[in-house]
Amino acid sequence: MHCCLIGFVLAALAAPVPKTWEAKELASLELPRPGLKEPPVHISAEFYYRIPVMPIYKSYPIYAPGRGPEDYLEWLRKQEPSIVFDAARLRTDEDWRRAGELVFDAPVGYENDLALEIVSLAMVRDRVWYRESGVPVTREGIMPFARYVVRRKGAVEVGNAACGMCHTRVMPDGSLVKGAQGNFPFDRTLAFRARGTVADRLILKFLYLAPWARPDTMEPATLTDMQIYALQDSIPPGVLARHGTSLVSPVQIPDLIGIANRRYLDRTGLVRHRNIGDLMRYAALNQAADDFTDYGGFMPVKLFSPSLPDPAKLDTAKIGLQRARYSDEQLYALARYLYSLQPPANPNLPDELSSRGRQIFEREGCAGCHTPPLYTNNRLTPAPGFTIPPAHKRDYDVMEVSAGTDPTLALRTRRGTGYYKVPSLLGVWYRGPFEHNGSVATLEDWFDAARLRQDYVPTAWKGNGVKTRAVKGHEFGLNLSPVDKKALIAFLRTL
Repeated sequence: MHCCLIGFVLAALAAPVPKTWEAKELASLELPRPGLKEPPVHISAEFYYRIPVMPIYKSYPIYAPGRGPEDYLEWLRKQEPSIVFDAARLRTDEDWRRAGELVFDAPVGYENDLALEIVSLAMVRDRVWYRESGVPVTREGIMPFARYVVRRKGAVEVGNAACGMCHTRVMPDGSLVKGAQGNFPFDRTLAFRARGTVADRLILKFLYLAPWARPDTMEPATLTDMQIYALQDSIPPGVLARHGTSLVSPVQIPDLIGIANRRYLDRTGLVRHRNIGDLMRYAALNQAADDFTDYGGFMPVKLFSPSLPDPAKLDTAKIGLQRARYSDEQLYALARYLYSLQPPANPNLPDELSSRGRQIFEREGCAGCHTPPLYTNNRLTPAPGFTIPPAHKRDYDVMEVSAGTDPTLALRTRRGTGYYKVPSLLGVWYRGPFEHNGSVATLEDWFDAARLRQDYVPTAWKGNGVKTRAVKGHEFGLNLSPVDKKALIAFLRTL
């Protein structure tokens, strides 16, 4: 563990549970959005803390058809509901870490929760769904991206939208890595489920609309049902059209292992990460709270109702989604668990080839942006077409050099800041696809100069109906000889 990580984590562990919804901290948490004249206004602490706290029930693994214990569902129906998170019992570091893992795995959505209804009981028992969606299972036959939950005896539900749904990876050998760039086919699953139905335009606007961004990347009224589902079906595992992005500019799912060392969260560096409280605030915003944020007169949740209901009744209000919040203790436990995550054992051991690659890495000046030992300088690089405001050079860690990557995500979505953050290269051996939109499947593809041409066929995310397009930006290393590229890639895979 690096020394800077040790200091960061030890400081977090020694402190009392921070208060998540602090107005002063929230005011400086996010970077400005280009085109939005006033900073977003978050809900008040009074509103936030009146939202009911989400109980975390005991959950159970989901087995692929033919892989689980005999009569497994019948056994589950006999289980009593059990709430498993109890902050009063958390005393040691290990207590908090284990409790945080419960939060990480805890579903927040169930069937009939509209946008949180992703995987159903019928789907997880359907061999066709596994085959057509490509969802991977572990060597034990477990589909690890959702969980069975018993909230009422006799009723077995499939719980969705836990942190682990996006940040869990099944490796080629069937092993599981929690916190990694996930490989659940999220958007393909949504397309599979919605096949033959009418697309819910209101949900799509709720997820993706950014009225201040012109031209907006996602105005659902202009798309047919077939186009919407084809867009979802075109997004591969490891990439996600998460809320605030777009179906035409999805985002690479981040690897959370090593998150304690990252100064900015989101591919666009939207959220500053100054302490463990900021990570708690980020989780709270993404779990539900940013649906109530006022973006210059646009509040996503008001698409369902012009007036907000009593926050104490949000868990039963029909405003499009079922709503509850994590407690401060749940968020603190989750953050401590994320800080504790370690990478899987790397099978790519240093050898003569990778040693040559390290020399090439140093010779080519790669460490200027991907600085050891974190292999990132933790700075922001402007997207093409974005002019850096003078105040940003003072307030944020900004480079004045652009990598030249496609600016759509950074300039035309709700999460856009005008920047992309410099990613860490640690763990690239188990990650992929690569690039902020996940356009290329492998490091070899990334260092292929052919990707700059319009006749290039992206090896991962292409976009619906796209046969060829350039994957622009980050031209560093493209002019190396094939021998040097092979050595450089060998070195990167040892990190």
